[in-house]
Amino acid sequence: MPDDKPALRGLLVDWGGVLTSGLDDALGRWAELDGLDFDSYYQAIVDWLAATPAEAELNPIHALERGQLAVPDFERKLAAVLIRRDGTPVPAEGLIERMFAHFEHQPQMSALIRRAKSHGIKTALLSNSWGNTYPRETWDGMFDDIVISGEVGLRKPEPEIFRLAAGRVSLELAECVFVDDLELNVEGARALGMTAVLHTSYDQTRRELESLFGVDLT
Repeated sequence: MPDDKPALRGLLVDWGGVLTSGLDDALGRWAELDGLDFDSYYQAIVDWLAATPAEAELNPIHALERGQLAVPDFERKLAAVLIRRDGTPVPAEGLIERMFAHFEHQPQMSALIRRAKSHGIKTALLSNSWGNTYPRETWDGMFDDIVISGEVGLRKPEPEIFRLAAGRVSLELAECVFVDDLELNVEGARALGMTAVLHTSYDQTRRELESLFGVDLT
């Protein structure tokens, strides 16, 4: 039987953990410098993410990522549940800036996206934002479009944000490859009929993209 699946023509990529160093290393460094008990941070995130669908609108992480909760309000909520090893309060002001200060740019991955684009592949950034700033000055000519969760009122893995990102580069979901470092987001993309790659390293992602698009990306 002929394969009716459309050709892959688009590449949607995450930012944190894909175009930057991994989340664990960066957040571990933040916790160390802030004198935090990292387990208290981890437990707070797990508790918030475990909210039932009925409580979804009360989930501070989801609300922050959709732009429904202001950064200072989120910082106060998070600081209130964190514990410092010396027992002193965690300063709320600037908390997110401190959290994201240790994400390191991965030039190999950025170059990989640029090489894909040079082969005529449509490219877009698709990122869940925590109100953090992005190094947009380094993205000149890299993406055909940029979709930041807090700017569009949607978050991964909600189906609507994948549809929006694909539409922004004039493609169908089935024509796009999505790259993310979180299994939940990868599963969400696959459920919509997208091809998705779980990013664990530059070499692994490069090999998978070369196989999927049928081009040399070295």
